[in-house]
Amino acid sequence: MSENADPIARFQSWLGEAEKSEPNDPTAMALATADGDGMPNVRMVLLKGVDVRGFVFYTNFESDKGEELNANPQAAMCFHWKTLRRQVRVQGAIEVVSEGEADEYFATRAKDSQIGAWASQQSRPLEDRFALEKAVARYAAKHALGTVPRPPYWSGYRLVPQRLEFWTDKPFRLHDREIFHRDGDGDGWWTEKLYP
Repeated sequence: MSENADPIARFQSWLGEAEKSEPNDPTAMALATADGDGMPNVRMVLLKGVDVRGFVFYTNFESDKGEELNANPQAAMCFHWKTLRRQVRVQGAIEVVSEGEADEYFATRAKDSQIGAWASQQSRPLEDRFALEKAVARYAAKHALGTVPRPPYWSGYRLVPQRLEFWTDKPFRLHDREIFHRDGDGDGWWTEKLYP
């Protein structure tokens, strides 16, 4: 299969190049969701995995993004690699990763990050910094020995891509844009070029 026929392989290739050239967080992506009223919301998150099944990231289900994704399970993401002068946009449906996948990833996180997942009531009002530090201290003491279990409200989402756009900067703003659309049966892709 040529690179043109497989957008996931192309994305993985571009990401590999970005990991060698980007000075900061080559896996950073803007994640766009929408609330129940259709109001869009966007924030930066980190990609934690990509394969033929889709693009995986992790969060607190009780956060704004978690609640939005649970109510409206579709999203868009955008990767921008300034050093490579490239961008990839992805749109698709959202599914929750398996308990096993979430447990496996959570176990790889630094212990301080694991404690933080327990201590942070993500996206909810914080009365002051001391309240967060107190929560961190409480959970650090509770999980001082042994492994830290994954909180039941913390897991991952997979964006199952339906559409990907690969954008390459070119002189005079005559950029290259190529779109990949998933076939109706979901097994293949068709492509088209767009005017810049």
